[in-house]
Amino acid sequence: MKALLATVISLGLTTVVIGNAYYQKKQFYPSIVYLTNSNPSMAVMYLQAFILVLLVGKLLRKIFFGQLRPAEFEHLIERSWYAITETCLAFTVFRDDFNPKFIALFTLLLFLKAFHWLAEDRVDYVSNDFYY
Repeated sequence: MKALLATVISLGLTTVVIGNAYYQKKQFYPSIVYLTNSNPSMAVMYLQAFILVLLVGKLLRKIFFGQLRPAEFEHLIERSWYAITETCLAFTVFRDDFNPKFIALFTLLLFLKAFHWLAEDRVDYVSNDFYY
């Protein structure tokens, strides 16, 4: 329910921001320039992208793993904190190359790590269950 509420709010904010830009500039290209140069507009766009990434992650998790066991979910949360901390430290090293492509690649890296951990936990569960 919280994910649905966050999605609806984010979609509403994005619609308002894009509508406002188009209302002010009346053409596509000036509207895009306005959106990319306005910090509040970019913050809303980044929020929308973050929500979309979370939704895609949930969808892929449901497709590939179905319902997660509580132990798998706990391991995922535990490992995620370390991965996010490592990523933030890496951001300080690569702060000169900080652009949307860089963020997208690090997001992909976090997704791959998370799905690797889930697959590892699932294989451990199946292999331990098989021998008992």
